Amino acid sequence: MRRLRDLLTTRGRAFVSAGITLALCGIGLGFSDLTRIGILLIALPLFSALLMRRHDLRFALDRTPRPGRVQVDEPSTVTVTIENAGPSASPLLMAEEQLDYALGDRPRFVVSRLRRGDRQEIHYTVRSHVRGRHRLGPLGVRLRDPFGLSTRVAAISGAGDILVLPRIVPLGSGRPPGSGIGAEGAIPHMVALHGEDDVSIRAYRDGDDLRRIHWPSTAKTGDLMVRQEDRPARRRAVVVLDSRAAGHRGSGSSSSLEWAVTAAASVTAHLSEQGYAVHLVTDETADDGRAGAAIDLDHALEVLAEAQAGQPEQFAEVLHAAHPVTSSGGLVIAVVTALDEDLARQVAALRQPGGTGLALVVDSASFGGQRRPTNAPAEPACVAVLRSAGWSAVVVGPDDQLPSAWAALAGASNPVPA
Repeated sequence: MRRLRDLLTTRGRAFVSAGITLALCGIGLGFSDLTRIGILLIALPLFSALLMRRHDLRFALDRTPRPGRVQVDEPSTVTVTIENAGPSASPLLMAEEQLDYALGDRPRFVVSRLRRGDRQEIHYTVRSHVRGRHRLGPLGVRLRDPFGLSTRVAAISGAGDILVLPRIVPLGSGRPPGSGIGAEGAIPHMVALHGEDDVSIRAYRDGDDLRRIHWPSTAKTGDLMVRQEDRPARRRAVVVLDSRAAGHRGSGSSSSLEWAVTAAASVTAHLSEQGYAVHLVTDETADDGRAGAAIDLDHALEVLAEAQAGQPEQFAEVLHAAHPVTSSGGLVIAVVTALDEDLARQVAALRQPGGTGLALVVDSASFGGQRRPTNAPAEPACVAVLRSAGWSAVVVGPDDQLPSAWAALAGASNPVPA
């Protein structure tokens, strides 16, 4: 009975209720015509519901977003291809795509009658103000009889997703600050004299390109010799993100966590453009051991797109994973919230002697529409700890622009502002 009630529309249930009333009245009063009308009103919705059950709704679905990776507020066009995989022609259907709330309103459209094997393409556009991996689908379809007495709702299995990357804010075209060398230290000055490749000669090995044979050395030694061209070392930069839930305030795109993620993404993109080998250390990269390897920009943006607020012990693991990476020196950029003295000293220890440490300290207490207490200090106590350890630190709030904060940070360490 519950399934039958779900199949009937409001009009269909009204027909059944009216039919039952008329049938009972006709029987009680002895009016056979009234009874017949009541039975007819009951039979029409029930017969319509049986017809709805008769349709074999079997569809194959393919969903393709283009592009599949977008930045915040950028549109993506989703193409949904529906193929009738049933043994007979499908009826006219109303369809509604299920979407994550961040992608906006659910698109609705009509799926025309499809013969077996026929396809129909449907296009709609999504846009998100929130980064992350957002779900597309499943597709819900609704079949209704011509009289509007019964309806059938089904979901076509299969769902996809779209990755919304954090916003990248341009930080300028200048060179980033820092003079640390490290294992992937400064680009050798000899590159300016001899070009990008550092050429050496070695013996020929099976599989070497014959075009790299160095004939003068081959003639001199009597053995095949080839040119071995090595790329010079690259500057190293380590970007550390503090995503502790206890340290951030606000929600959505106006939260302090979003400001911090945008800053980490922008700094990573800026350093990558400048030729740095960037190591991104977050909860995610620390958990799976990726913090020790340099990361390309696309991969870094994927990691930051799915960054979530974590527990305090996770940030301790982040700092533990960052120490081996920073032990050889180089440039360290920390995007953190207010730290207690112990955590501040652990972050300060990431900068090695001769290296450069830059800290963007997010004043999370001023995010989420909250006002700082009048008796609150102008700067968190951790800023003094970082500066005493040789770091350059800038406190930022919700009204501060990232390029201005970066310029102030670069100017504080006396390099060329970037």
